[in-house]
Order: sequence, then C-alpha cells, then structure tokens
Amino acid sequence: MSKYCQNCNAQLSGNFCSNCGQRSDTHKINLHFLWHDIQHGLLHVEKGILFTVKELFTRPGHTIREFLQGKRVNHFKPISLVLVLAGIYGLLSHYFEINLLSNNIEITGSGEKFEQAKSTVENMSTWISQHYSVFALLQIPVFSIGTYLCFRKAGYNFIEQIVINAFITAQKLIVHIVLFPFYYLFNNTPYLKTTARLTDVIGYAIAFWTIFQLFNMYGYFQRTWRTLLSLIIPLIIVLLTLLLLSKFILN
Repeated sequence: MSKYCQNCNAQLSGNFCSNCGQRSDTHKINLHFLWHDIQHGLLHVEKGILFTVKELFTRPGHTIREFLQGKRVNHFKPISLVLVLAGIYGLLSHYFEINLLSNNIEITGSGEKFEQAKSTVENMSTWISQHYSVFALLQIPVFSIGTYLCFRKAGYNFIEQIVINAFITAQKLIVHIVLFPFYYLFNNTPYLKTTARLTDVIGYAIAFWTIFQLFNMYGYFQRTWRTLLSLIIPLIIVLLTLLLLSKFILN
C-alpha cells in the first residue's frame, strides 16, 4: 500500500519526502514527542520560527490543526518556540528591570501578616521574572485543562492539548515582546499597569480566535461558549490556587 506525506501529500519512497523533506514517520504526539521537543529547543534554533510566527498570526487555528495532523516540516516545534520566546522576554525584563506581575498585584492592609504577604508576593514575582521560561511552561498544562474539558469530542488527547496551548502561549509571548518598548517607556509609572492589562486583553482575544478557528468541527454557537469556557476554567484554577496560597501565607 502506498504511503503519502502528511505535509504535502506526495507519495513516499524512503525515510524522507522527496518533495518537501519531511520525515515519512511523523510520530504520534505523546510524551516522547514533547521530551524531544524540549531537548531540541535547548540545542537548536531553526529557520521555521519565522514561518511559524507568521502562521500563528494569520491562520492560527488552521495551522495548529494541520500541525497535529502531520504537517510539521516547516514549523518550529511548539515547546521549543515557548522556550526561545520566554527566554527572550525574560532576558529583556531582567535587563530593563521590568516586573509586570509585581505591578499587577496589590496587597492592602497593615500589620505583620500583611507585610509578610507583601514580601512573599514580591519574592515570588521576582522569581518568576528571573525564571520566566519555567513559568511559561508551567502555565501550559493549566490552560490545557480548559481546552481538554471543553473540546473532548474533538478527539485530541491531553498531550495534543498541551501542544495546542504551547502555540497559544507562544502567541501571548510574542505580543509581550512586540509591546515591550511600551513597558520600558511606562516603567515605574501608573501607565505600566494599564499597558499590562491591555496586553492581557489582546492575548486572550488572540487565544479566543485561535481556539474558535481550531475546533471548527463544532457549530458556531457551541464553539463560542466552549471557547469562552475553555479560557475561563484556567482563570478559576489560578484564582483558587492564589486564594489557597494567600490563606496559607496569612495563617
């Protein structure tokens, strides 16, 4: 039985497609795929990064679906992309001493417990700023819970949902990097908080567009509420986690 390339549909006769160069065996997306992706991201930066960025801001849902189906040869791998972008953003934030998380969290009150809570939050935000690649990776499984629960009938396993949300995380990081000149301009002013919140709104708008376009097997109304819910669920998880942490800190 003839075998065809998952990327360009050309007939295969060896380990690589003679037309586009993709491997004939694209492998299922699983834990081994993610581990190889992380190793690759730590050692290589390839030409596919510009193509992937362009696709993520012109036809994001379609390109992620095609990646999951096997069209991968032209793409920069998602976890690698997050590592590279988070590294760039973390380096910029550290060098220019810009901490968006610290500026977005307000703790009011007085007394020893509040001072302790304030100190803990400041230390935590500083750690995140200095280890942004780790923080970016830790966000991905949390956001994957939302899309996994809301779009289970689409047939993607949880590891594939991690790939989806790695691409979405990359989109958000690119928005942060593009708007970084404004962070620098408004640093240590009240406008920094406003700019950071505007960036969050842009990031969630792009995420909505991506998820809505990706899961086109659902009807328009179902896609709309499922997409909204998939973005709300991770926020609830984060909020509950912060509430538990605050109780632990203040007790």
